[in-house]
Amino acid sequence: MKGKQNTKDIILQTATRLFQRQGYNGTGLNQIIEESGAPKGSIYYHFPNGKEEIAIEAISMMRKLVLEGAEKDLSGKSSAAEAFEYYLDNVAAIFDARECIDGLSIGLIASETAFTHERLRYSCEMVFKDFQTLYAGILMQYGFKRESAEELGITIAAMIEGACILSITYQNGNPIRRIAKQLSLLLKMNQE
Repeated sequence: MKGKQNTKDIILQTATRLFQRQGYNGTGLNQIIEESGAPKGSIYYHFPNGKEEIAIEAISMMRKLVLEGAEKDLSGKSSAAEAFEYYLDNVAAIFDARECIDGLSIGLIASETAFTHERLRYSCEMVFKDFQTLYAGILMQYGFKRESAEELGITIAAMIEGACILSITYQNGNPIRRIAKQLSLLLKMNQE
């Protein structure tokens, strides 16, 4: 069973890297097979519904990684502004280490597939909603009222996703640092 799991992980990691670099539509199953070194039968064994299923699992994997990291980074600070500054500084550092930008950007895959692949669009929507819910919950832990926290949760998710796309393009974490400053001001203004 362990060998099967390793093969599945290798396929998923390879596909995630290719989706990030070439897009969903620019990545074919044959390329995933070739670059992962997995036998063709392994792809269909682990992902019977093909490339779309692989992409949905890649989205799910990124969701888990981002939520775990965010929850850890955003907890235990003295204020929401401090928590988000700390979290975003850690995210920016990932983009500064350019070889680490192989995770799948939810925004990029969402924009590429939203009108052509309903299951992928829905998966991306659910991830964005999970991010928004996490950010709103964190804000409520720091004393924000529910309505304000929910509105800010959407704002924060949009700011971070936009800054991540810019950071991919600029090949550094500076856009994320810039929104961290503005987000800090926004949170201080809304908490008063």
